[in-house]
Amino acid sequence: MDNFYGPGKNHLFVPGPVNIPEPVIRAMNRNNEDYRSPAIPAMTKTLLEDVKKIFKTTTGTPFMIPTTGTGAWESALTNTLSPGDRIVSFLIGQFSLLWIDQQQRLKFNVDVVESEWGQGANLDVLAEKLAADRTHTIKAICIVHNETATGVTNNLATVRKLLDHYGHPALLLVDGVSSICALDFRMDEWGVDVALTGSQKALSLPTGIGIVCASPKALEATKTAKSVRVFFDWNDYLKFYKLGTFWPYTPSIQLLYGLRAALDLILRKDLTMLAVEAWGLKNCTQKEEWFSDTVTAVLVPPYIDSSEIVKRAWKRYNLSLGLGLNKVAGKVFRIGHLGNLNELQLLGCLAGVEMILKDVGYPVKLGSGVAAASAYLQNNIPMIPSRI
Repeated sequence: MDNFYGPGKNHLFVPGPVNIPEPVIRAMNRNNEDYRSPAIPAMTKTLLEDVKKIFKTTTGTPFMIPTTGTGAWESALTNTLSPGDRIVSFLIGQFSLLWIDQQQRLKFNVDVVESEWGQGANLDVLAEKLAADRTHTIKAICIVHNETATGVTNNLATVRKLLDHYGHPALLLVDGVSSICALDFRMDEWGVDVALTGSQKALSLPTGIGIVCASPKALEATKTAKSVRVFFDWNDYLKFYKLGTFWPYTPSIQLLYGLRAALDLILRKDLTMLAVEAWGLKNCTQKEEWFSDTVTAVLVPPYIDSSEIVKRAWKRYNLSLGLGLNKVAGKVFRIGHLGNLNELQLLGCLAGVEMILKDVGYPVKLGSGVAAASAYLQNNIPMIPSRI
């Protein structure tokens, strides 16, 4: 379908890619530069220092790779593991499914722990596997922190407690693509060995940078990992880090300037659950402990096809919502609320959803969700610091 122009701004509320702030767009609006000049290494050094802050690590080593989250996945796996290594991986939605597919294609021995979509990772099964693995055949635990297909957030602190309780040395590899910068993420405190994210999510940039952060334990694992890697090899980066030039190949200059601007502008608010409750609908996520702050997957009644909600949103209201994927296709629509959003933008999205629900025959009271969210905001929004 041709992308026909619609009047006004497209209201982008999918869980990624997200809205790009105007200051970030302006920062990227520049010509190419010589990345070997003193300017780019100097900026790269500050970026690496600040990127560590979003992972909440003082000991981790970050790598900014010109790729997507999928490439960051591959980098995390191939730098720390060898073909045939046993890994435990949790299947809870579309993106964990895709990561598991990659793990299997890379010839790892993947021990899949599957949960019903809408539930979190089954950590009881993990406890059983760790307790039984007295010879430590499990080399890594792979888990998606925030599964946007179903709006589920997993408890990483509990995963670390289980590993420590059983004295198990397995690496903890975490997909933080839609959580880092948007949810509470504590790499050092939770003992995460490799964490990764993508520039198009809460960092509010175009797609194109996969950011991976490796613990000292993960870096040590690279010395024995036998997976083939070239473009994603951390050792190439480390060599240039020591040289002070930082880049083993040509980086995206424009994205680096955008990242520099984005790191200063990260903003996130979550009000959608108040609105969903006011509409009389339910979150696909089945327990509050798994609720995500970056995306809300809204279940619709059986007589409504959620894909019609998404189609009508785009066709009539210039509003982009997320489809239900795979097992929840037609049953769920998703509201992304990460990236450069403010409260009034999100209220506009909620108002649009209410009109769409009315259009497709759901008996919503117009203004109910907006009112619930507005009542909360009116009592809780702080003054803008620079305007006090």
